[in-house]
Amino acid sequence: MPDLTVLVESDLRAAVGLGAEERAAIEAVYPVVTAGRASMPPIMRIDVPEHRGEIDVKSAYLPGWPGIAVKVSAGFFDNPSRGLPSLGGLMMLFDSETGVPQAALFDNGFLTDLRTALAGAVAADHLARPDARRVAVLGAGVQAGLQVRALVGVRDLDQVVVWARRADAGRALADELADELGVTAEATGTVADALHGADIAVTTTPTTEPFVVADMLHPGLHVTAVGSDAEQKQELAADVLLAADVVVADRIDQSTRLGELRAAVAAGFDPDEAVELGAVIAGDAPGRTTPDQVTVCDLTGTGAQDTAIATLALQRCREAGRGTTLAT
Repeated sequence: MPDLTVLVESDLRAAVGLGAEERAAIEAVYPVVTAGRASMPPIMRIDVPEHRGEIDVKSAYLPGWPGIAVKVSAGFFDNPSRGLPSLGGLMMLFDSETGVPQAALFDNGFLTDLRTALAGAVAADHLARPDARRVAVLGAGVQAGLQVRALVGVRDLDQVVVWARRADAGRALADELADELGVTAEATGTVADALHGADIAVTTTPTTEPFVVADMLHPGLHVTAVGSDAEQKQELAADVLLAADVVVADRIDQSTRLGELRAAVAAGFDPDEAVELGAVIAGDAPGRTTPDQVTVCDLTGTGAQDTAIATLALQRCREAGRGTTLAT
């Protein structure tokens, strides 16, 4: 049997980041999924309600990709109060020709965080105005910061406004982004203030009570929602999608079940009016067609993204001689 590569978080952080090649790897999977060429089962989720937690299993086979990732991801959202990260987990990578295990990636959720941020940048690149400069980020966790850092790769940002339920966390993230990115960054006390004048808004929370409503929208705004990936979660009020000019999802059926489309469809939104991000990327469906349109993209996350980032990470680590090799 071929040797197995074991990679830990430090190996992976040294190998992949928010670069153009990583973004291109994530972008490439969407047209494959939308065209029906991927083998991607529905997400399996185990709820742990008494600890505000969940464990998700995602996977996908992508024709032409050398690996198949199976990801087990844990999200326990009270963990920060215990000094622990809210997200964790690992990925396993199997050879796509033989099914032989290639690698175990003990990433502690890093690759999930990374591919989610890269997906946000891909969505904004195809849907936000080309001259977008001001970003509102709602939430102050790891994903909030990564979303802004990834956006720098597709837009020339000059201002960031952070809203978070914990004001101190919002101020800390704003200071961190200002120092790191050289942008003007500030925290604000209300969602409406954060969205006022924003070109791009990103929602990054696990909330079950929507906090963005249609009255907060304005012409030219693009909204990317990444927090809702379970039936009880919702960041955008249903009227946001009803008011938007363009509604996009990574997977329409998944968003209708687990994401922002769920509540919108219940409120009368026709899911046939939504398009998939893969169709926009491939040029098979229009995205933004005028500067004044309001665009919304719901990203519930797919196993295809996990296969893409895990395959790239293993390749990079092997080229750099990182990781531990186990004889099997």
